[in-house]
Amino acid sequence: MASKLRWLAIAVFALANALNFMDRQILAALAPQLMREFHISASGYGDVILAFSLTYALAAPLAGLLIDRLGLRYGASIAVGVWSFAGMATGWTSSLLGLTLSRALLGVGESGGIPATGKASALYLPPRERAMGAAVFQVGLTLGAIAAPLLAETIARLYGWRMAFVMLGAFGFLWIPLWFLVHKRVPQLPEKKTASPARTILQDRRYWALLASNVLLMSVYSLWVNWTTVFLVRVHNMPQHEANFQLAWIPPIFATAGGLFGGWLTMRWAGQKADVTPARLRVILCGSLLLLVGALVPFMPTPGLATAFICLSFFACVASSVNIYALPLDLFGAGHAAFAVSGLTSVYGLLQGVFSSGVGRVVDRYGFTPVCLGVAVLPMASWLVLHLALRPKA
Repeated sequence: MASKLRWLAIAVFALANALNFMDRQILAALAPQLMREFHISASGYGDVILAFSLTYALAAPLAGLLIDRLGLRYGASIAVGVWSFAGMATGWTSSLLGLTLSRALLGVGESGGIPATGKASALYLPPRERAMGAAVFQVGLTLGAIAAPLLAETIARLYGWRMAFVMLGAFGFLWIPLWFLVHKRVPQLPEKKTASPARTILQDRRYWALLASNVLLMSVYSLWVNWTTVFLVRVHNMPQHEANFQLAWIPPIFATAGGLFGGWLTMRWAGQKADVTPARLRVILCGSLLLLVGALVPFMPTPGLATAFICLSFFACVASSVNIYALPLDLFGAGHAAFAVSGLTSVYGLLQGVFSSGVGRVVDRYGFTPVCLGVAVLPMASWLVLHLALRPKA
């Protein structure tokens, strides 16, 4: 019974992830409309993402430390409250500057989301189940990614784009009392006393390899999370509402499928072994090989076929990423789990900001083809970095 209740706690954090990603992706879903209203080019849109991403990256280590210090109960609640307010504030802005500042505040709040889920995984799940836990968290991200274009487009057409941000942002304030209730009722695993302190984590070369690997892999994720609707509108001349209603919500479903598959495959290959790292690396290698086909996306003749290859990229990327995000918990323990995971969050934020700003400029000048070709090969480098850093010493 206690084991089942622990999965209830994981489900509550999957719901938090859904709210997190929904608030984040409303902008991507409504980007063509906001780009027209604020007279923003693709480069300018990339710069708005950069503002979010920089604060997300810079605040993540502090958010991780705060969650470890205050505990999961209060730390997670503060993070959800801040990002929900920032999401609502996006709808109240009347200028490009206000839009940029509200997204920057959103980055501060959302920087605590992934560290909180990492902490939850370490506190409620044993090592062999943590990739599956990460996959359940990915279900939440997928639900948020699916809901964002559908709900945002519907509300925007009925009440205007501002109400889409305000109404959907307000949902986060309903999550906080739910989490307090679940926290009281669900037992945690005994916390081991061997958890690595933050200073020790930062001195470990394996940790820096994890950060580098995450940057290389998640370039694929960052591309399609932020640019799918824009890609369909620009490359295949689809109206924004058709792109959102017909296709843009589909790839995140395959992200969830990839996460669940990656978690299941790790459990199957690891068996009952105490060390699950070799199984994780094999799954990451398989995902990286599959991601090579993402280079074909811009060459597809129809938006449906292009979306199918985007779906495949999402599937393979998340099958790998659930294992990368589980690795710091395996290596450094639960005591500083939020801080350990916050490093992955931070470098992803930096990647997303710099990458999106660069993508906007490349797309304005050359289109999506060079971007897709470039990101297709980076996951193989991601696996190689981990393989060299984590292989057993002779």
